[in-house]
Amino acid sequence: MRLKISHTTEYRYADPVQYSLQRLRLTPRNQPGQIVRDWRTTVHGAHVEVGYTDHFGNHVDLVSTDAEQVVIRIVAEGEVETEDRAGVFGPHQGYVPLWLYLRETPLTRAGRLVRELARAASGDNELARMHALMAAIHLAVAYRPGETAADTTAEQALEKRQGVCQDHAHIFLAAARHLGIPARYVSGYLLMEEAEQTASHAWAEVHLEGLGWVGFDAANKICPDERYVRLATGLDYKDAAPVSGMVTGRTDETLAVSIKVEPGGQSQSQSQG
Repeated sequence: MRLKISHTTEYRYADPVQYSLQRLRLTPRNQPGQIVRDWRTTVHGAHVEVGYTDHFGNHVDLVSTDAEQVVIRIVAEGEVETEDRAGVFGPHQGYVPLWLYLRETPLTRAGRLVRELARAASGDNELARMHALMAAIHLAVAYRPGETAADTTAEQALEKRQGVCQDHAHIFLAAARHLGIPARYVSGYLLMEEAEQTASHAWAEVHLEGLGWVGFDAANKICPDERYVRLATGLDYKDAAPVSGMVTGRTDETLAVSIKVEPGGQSQSQSQG
């Protein structure tokens, strides 16, 4: 499938911004299951200082503001060709060792509720247990935007029994790591029926013997297919957020995000990388 993506993030401030430094993880890469046919990121009211690959293998653009700005606008758009691999990304790659993905973070610490959920996930093998865990999280946590925030932990979201895809992913990561299975957070895009989207998507991946990394989207109770595009990975949301950083000297920030994912041009044949 060929997907056309347009992602616009706009910040408006009541007072001029004195200084800002932001990391953009808005550039998908050629990976198993996806080939980037065309992509560009433009920034208005700021400029790119440097682009680099971080320790997780994500492409990052570091941008800072131009003079005193009251509007900063970031537009990432292009076309990505994808294929359905039944959620299987494949062997581990990159500089980060697998054992690092067993590490808890403040957002993915396993409290009593997460530990109970993890212990209840049953199956004949690890793959079956992960499918059971995905189904349990989907049942336990209703998808409700606005009920949680970027700093909501896995345990807090499970206690509230509601959240968004970020919360489902954090709960999955916390439970998998508690079971001794390496797990990582994935940010990206998902082709949905709704014409207007106001957030990127997120899911979890675990590393299983014989398969490598396998994705699980507990928010939708499905393993990622050709409708998914990967942007970045990390230990949690903070490592893989599409936009992160600091802004000083401003008041009354207004944030507007618009994301459109739709079928693109005609797909070409691709090989599995």
